[in-house]
Amino acid sequence: MQDGKKVILYIDDDPDFLESMRIILEANGYIMVEAPSAEQGLRVYKETNPDLLIVDLMMEEVDAGTSFVKELKALGNTVPIYMLSSVGDALNMSTDYKALGLSGVFQKPVDTEKLLDTLKVKLG
Repeated sequence: MQDGKKVILYIDDDPDFLESMRIILEANGYIMVEAPSAEQGLRVYKETNPDLLIVDLMMEEVDAGTSFVKELKALGNTVPIYMLSSVGDALNMSTDYKALGLSGVFQKPVDTEKLLDTLKVKLG
């Protein structure tokens, strides 16, 4: 939390998605910090101590998102992590996302109402 606002780390290599997510989150009272890769995301995570993470599944490598989540789990992460993917619905049905250390999966493009409802529940 910074200045009384919850901090959300969003990791995605697509600048258009980063910008659209920033507009949504900041318009709704959140602070967004970002990273364009899993490697940089790990650094930003350690620097900012976010309240929630949203991670793109497919970035510089096909499974960069899941590898990143595994690294966070090894570090003892306790904040909610959501995967964002163009295969989100299929991933929800075919994968035990909780076993990966995820709180849930969002479909790309993200449903703004679903995203904001989920954030409200998870972050208060």
